[in-house]
Amino acid sequence: MKKAFWVILLLALSIFTSNGQNINVTKLDSLLNTLSAKGLAMGSLTISKNGTIKYQKAIGYSLVSDNKKVVANINTKYRIGSATKMFTAVMIFQLLEESKLKLDQKLKTYFPDLPNADKITIRSMLYHRSGLHDYTHDTNFPDWMDKPKSHEELLKIIKQKGSDFEPGTDADYCNSNYLLLGYIIEKICKMPYADALKKRITSKLNLKATYFGKPININDNESTSYKYSNNNWTKEKETDLSIHGGAGSIVSTPTDMVKFIDALFSNKLISKASLAKMETMIDDYGMGMFPNKYGDKPSFGHNGRIEEFYSALWYFPKEKLAFAYCTNGICYPRKDIIEGLLKICFNEPFLIPFTKNATSQGEELDKYLGKYSSDQIVVNCTKDDTKLLLETRGKFFEAEKISDNYFMNAESGYFFEFYPDKGELQIKETDNIYHLKKAN
Repeated sequence: MKKAFWVILLLALSIFTSNGQNINVTKLDSLLNTLSAKGLAMGSLTISKNGTIKYQKAIGYSLVSDNKKVVANINTKYRIGSATKMFTAVMIFQLLEESKLKLDQKLKTYFPDLPNADKITIRSMLYHRSGLHDYTHDTNFPDWMDKPKSHEELLKIIKQKGSDFEPGTDADYCNSNYLLLGYIIEKICKMPYADALKKRITSKLNLKATYFGKPININDNESTSYKYSNNNWTKEKETDLSIHGGAGSIVSTPTDMVKFIDALFSNKLISKASLAKMETMIDDYGMGMFPNKYGDKPSFGHNGRIEEFYSALWYFPKEKLAFAYCTNGICYPRKDIIEGLLKICFNEPFLIPFTKNATSQGEELDKYLGKYSSDQIVVNCTKDDTKLLLETRGKFFEAEKISDNYFMNAESGYFFEFYPDKGELQIKETDNIYHLKKAN
């Protein structure tokens, strides 16, 4: 009897643990479907657990024009921007393991004419500690982002802009570092970055939807990016990806990205020792990845942005949970989307936006009224019966209720989250947050 009791108890605990690891796909569907129905987001999400895909979903469109809309699907491809840097870092570590490169090797070995080339190391570039100026900053980048640039032209820009600080003395996120690392991969491997990526990563993992991007081909299920403005999606100017190389040139799907990061943390691409080096942080910078934390759960990964494409790729080692979210058009704050999906994944309380009573009684709005300000902006909050009104810089915004203490003005793309007990207001855009305090 005792043996039977323990068998039953262990079976019950096993079932409980297994169920506790299940992902609430119904609730994830509800979150994404709600945002899609409101026209606030487009894109695709993939989640894996223990190396197995548990969830895939796409919302919105890969193409939006006056006479045609193409519905996105889970195989739709997105430009992933700076998430490319994780792929570049992995290839660098592969070369390190093959003794074809050293972390302390100087940049002068490959590009002796660049500023501080005799002081900058492979390590400092991986850590964004080279001091080199970012070739996309202070160079009229928006004017030439859609035009091809040769390696020589981009090297000339980096040389002309000089250094922002002495190598190793500070950290500052800089695309020039990973552009150069991509060029170094090409020199050592004696092949273009696109071919090295295929040989060293994508062919090994059978990532058929991951490659060096070219002009967007909608007929190959590649998406175009759009900016949300005045309740419409407006097509963004398209970057020529020859400009970004190892800093931001890759096209992929969330599913391929999850397979990549699962393989990385399963030591299928580099050794455990190399991965540990990538994870080692200096001033919150890793080598090709960043740290993040959701509650007490640490994770590693990288975000990306190019045009209005946004990507997020993160892995929680303890839980062996990975997710990738890619979007080609976003209005609802990305931070809120990711926070929502993580709460659902970790079975925490989460209310789907717009599902609670969206109408506020007049007196319920009183706690929000007043003047809020920061160094950048001043907002006056008033009401008109049951409508919350916000005014800044002579413009008035009527706010629609999303949930408790949270409102939006979809036309402008602004989201307003109040903290009445603290006298605070957060104004959110797609990827920016402004913190304001209420005047006494």
